[in-house]
Amino acid sequence: MKNPDKNDNLQKLKLLMGKDCWHTNDLDGRLYSVKVSDGPLGLRTPAQKGDHFEDQPSVAYPSAQVLSQSWDEELAYRLGCALANDAIERDVDVLLAPGLNIKRSPHCGRNFEYLSEDPLVAGTLGRQYILGLQDNGVGATIKHYCCNNAENSRMWLSAEVDERTLREIYLRAFEIACEARPIAAMCSYNVVNGVRMAQNKKLLTLLRKDLRFHDGLIMSDWGAVTDAAASVRAGLDLIMPYSDKCEEQLQKSYLDGELTETQIDDCVDRVVKFVQKCQTNRQKRHTTMSVDERLSVARQIEQEGTVLLKNNGLLPLKPDANISIGGNFANCYINGGGSSSVVPGRTPVTLLDALTKALPQGTVSFRDLWEYGVSEAPLLQIEDAYGKDAAIICAGMHDCEGFDRVSARLPRSQEQLIKETSRKNPNTVVVLYCGAPIDMSEWIDNVAAVVWAGYVGEEGNLAVADVLTGKVNPSGKLTETFPVGEYDYPAHYCYSDSTVSVYSDALLVGYRYHTTAAHTQLALPIPQPRFPFGFGLSYSEFSYSDATAHITEDGVEVRFTIDNISDRDGTEIAQLYVHEVNPRVFRPYCELGAWKRVNILAHQKATSAVVLPWRAFAYYSVSEDHFLVEGGDYEIYVGTSSVDTPLRVKVRLPRKILPL
Repeated sequence: MKNPDKNDNLQKLKLLMGKDCWHTNDLDGRLYSVKVSDGPLGLRTPAQKGDHFEDQPSVAYPSAQVLSQSWDEELAYRLGCALANDAIERDVDVLLAPGLNIKRSPHCGRNFEYLSEDPLVAGTLGRQYILGLQDNGVGATIKHYCCNNAENSRMWLSAEVDERTLREIYLRAFEIACEARPIAAMCSYNVVNGVRMAQNKKLLTLLRKDLRFHDGLIMSDWGAVTDAAASVRAGLDLIMPYSDKCEEQLQKSYLDGELTETQIDDCVDRVVKFVQKCQTNRQKRHTTMSVDERLSVARQIEQEGTVLLKNNGLLPLKPDANISIGGNFANCYINGGGSSSVVPGRTPVTLLDALTKALPQGTVSFRDLWEYGVSEAPLLQIEDAYGKDAAIICAGMHDCEGFDRVSARLPRSQEQLIKETSRKNPNTVVVLYCGAPIDMSEWIDNVAAVVWAGYVGEEGNLAVADVLTGKVNPSGKLTETFPVGEYDYPAHYCYSDSTVSVYSDALLVGYRYHTTAAHTQLALPIPQPRFPFGFGLSYSEFSYSDATAHITEDGVEVRFTIDNISDRDGTEIAQLYVHEVNPRVFRPYCELGAWKRVNILAHQKATSAVVLPWRAFAYYSVSEDHFLVEGGDYEIYVGTSSVDTPLRVKVRLPRKILPL
C-alpha cells in the first residue's frame, strides 16, 4: 500500500492535465475548474448535441491578418474587449489567443491567424489585444511558442534556428506581448533545434526568465505532448487535453523516481495560481458591450484593415455606377479553417448584398458561378461585364490549420475568370479573400484595381463596400511582403525535408531580405516584391517633409510633417525604419522601429513626434548574452512603406547595453 505522501503526489499529478478537452481538473470539486476556448477570430465553444458536439454561434471577426493591417493599437485593444464580452456570455475563463508566430512563408496555412512577418507589429498589437481581454476579466494565451511557421509535418518538424535569429525575430513578438502579463502561454507542436517544444527546457525557461513571463501558466497545444514526464521536468505546467496515456506516464515516472516531488510542486503551484486568478476574475467580470457594439468593432477592423493594392482611378465607384459582380466569393462566406473557424452569430453579409445596399442609385447585377464547371465559369460570367462601369470579381482561397498551401496562386478557374473578364471590360476590380499573399502574375497587369479584403468576418463585407464606394477612405497597409511569384521569398531556398527545416534565411525574413538585397549583392534570385511591407494606397495623397531627431533618455525622438495634398480627408500610417551606417556585425539594411497613424484633413498638414526606443537600434549579441546598441551613426528613414522612405535623418548614438 502506498504511503499518504505518495497518494497526495499522485493526486497532484491530476492537476497537470486537463479534466477533459476544455476544462482543468477540479479534483472532484475541491478546486475551481477553468474553462478555455478557441480562438483569436471569435469564440469556438463546442456544445453537446445528442451524441456529438457542435460549435455554438458567436461573433465572427475579421482575421488577425486584417487587424494588423490597420496598424491600430487602440483597435486591437477594443477587439480584446469585444472578445472578452463574448467569452463572458459563453462562460469562458481563458481565450486561446492571440497567435504571435512570424509569417516566414506565404504558403503557411495558418498565416491568417497571425499578425505579421515583423515581430514589432505582431508583439505590439498582440499586447493590446491581451490588455483588452484581461482588463475585462478574461485570460489571454500567447501562442504558439515557438517557431510554428509551417503546418505540414508540424507534429515532428524540427525548426533549426540560430540563437540570434530566435531572439531578434521569433521570440521578440512574445517578449513584447509579455509586457501585458498574459495569464497563459501555449507551446507549439513542433520541435526546435532537435527538442520538442513541450519538453524544451531551455526555451521554456527563457520564456519565463528573459521574456518576463514569470509565473504564468504554460500549457501544451492539444495533443502536443509525447513524453509527459519530460515535459513536466522541462517546466510545462498543463497537458491538454486529458490523456490516459499521459496520466499513466506521469504516475509511472513519479513512482519510478524519474519525476521528483519538487518538479511536480513547481508546476502544480503555477496551475493553482492560474486557477485562483481565473476564479477571482470570474467574480468581478460582467458584459460591457452589446452584440451590436461588438459587430461595430468588427466592421471598423475591416474598414481600417482593407488594403487598396492597385487603383488606376476607377475607385471609388460613382454613386450611380452600373456594375456587375461575380466570382466564387461574391455571394458566400469564407473564413480560415481549423481551430479559428467560427460559426457566425448572424447570417454573414455578402459583398453582393453589401454593394447593393451601398449603391442605391446604381445597378448591381450578379451571376452565380458555383453551379458551373471550371471550364465553363469564365464564359458564362462575362456577358454581365460588357459595357458596365465596373466588373467586380470576388476571388480567394480557403487557408486552413493543419496543412500548408500546395500553391500560392488562385485556382485556375478563378485566374481564367479574371483574365477573361478584364479582356471584355478593362474596368475590372478584383477583391481578394485570402489568408496570405498570392501570386498575381497571371492577371494583375490587366485589371484596373485590386482590393485586399482578407477574411472579413460576418459583417466585414459592409466595410469592403464602404471602401469600394468611397464612404471609407482606405488606410490599411500590408504587414507582410507580397512576392512577385509564389516562390519569391527567402525561406523557399532554405533546406527542408519532412523532419527538418533549416532557417538559413536567418534575420532576412520578409522585407528585411528585400531591403538588404536592394543595397547589397545577395545571391538568391529573388526579385523585389510585388507589394512591399507597409504598402497601401489611399484616395488621398500625402507628402512628407521636415524630419528632425534628437536623443532623449528613452531613445530618439523623431519629428516630421505630413501634408495631405488632396481633396479628401485621410489617414496615413507613417513608418520609421532604422539603419546602422557601419555595423560591426551583420544587420538587415533596415528594420521597423516605430509607426504612427495620423488623421489629416484635406489640404492640411500634421506634425508628429515619435520616440524610437533604444531597443529599436539594438541587436542581440550572442557572445555577450544581451541586446546591444553599438556606438556610432544611425540613419532613420520615415515614409509610407519599407521601400518608400522620402525622409532621412542621421543621429550618432552612444554604446548601450540593454538589460534582458
